[in-house]
Amino acid sequence: EQPAPMPLKYVDIDGVHIRYAHSHAEGKPTLVMLCPFPQSIMAYAPIWADLASHYNLYAYDLPGFGRSNGGLSFMTFKSQGEFLNKFIEHFQITDAHLLGPDVGMPSIIYYVGTYTNTTKSIIIGDGPAIAPSSNASIISKMVDSAFWRLIFRIAGAGALTEAGARICYVNYRPNITEMSDYKRSYTGRVGPILEWFKGYPESLATVDPLLDKIELPTLVFWGDNDAILYPANGE
Repeated sequence: EQPAPMPLKYVDIDGVHIRYAHSHAEGKPTLVMLCPFPQSIMAYAPIWADLASHYNLYAYDLPGFGRSNGGLSFMTFKSQGEFLNKFIEHFQITDAHLLGPDVGMPSIIYYVGTYTNTTKSIIIGDGPAIAPSSNASIISKMVDSAFWRLIFRIAGAGALTEAGARICYVNYRPNITEMSDYKRSYTGRVGPILEWFKGYPESLATVDPLLDKIELPTLVFWGDNDAILYPANGE
């Protein structure tokens, strides 16, 4: 009912106020985790302590997502991949394993496919990266329909996060602490975030060509019952 506390902190990177968490473990492999949407890095709270015993562990809310600042300029796959490069440079991270569900997935693909890096492996899934994307109706509405984007904007953060929990979770239910964090994360921010979906075609065009260039050990994970982005994307 109550997740273990995470070492949540804030840092300014390239002028952007970013929420992150870090548990230092000398001599352990480094794991960097990017937040999903409509969650935040609080989604990692139930497993943080276990992971921190095995890894030099980082997590951060992408700019404009979770509790990190950031507006319209960050609502593309390219801009988030560029910021991941800045995050890694800021903390002087090397030889990292990168974990990116959902919105973190195209961020990682853009980064490793564009920048010279020392990444050891990538763990990605449940997100967009391949064109054309195999979308459930809710994604198609947000991508293709100005009318439905207006409806989602009017409904607000509470409805968005509650709907996400009801539709997306099959074997897990976020507790009150997690849900409270998600609602606070997106209150007043739904409008700009919907631009992420409006720009899907253009953003997909920046990451799809990179897939053939990536030659890293890669684990692709996907839920068989994914009701947002179908498993065909992972295949």
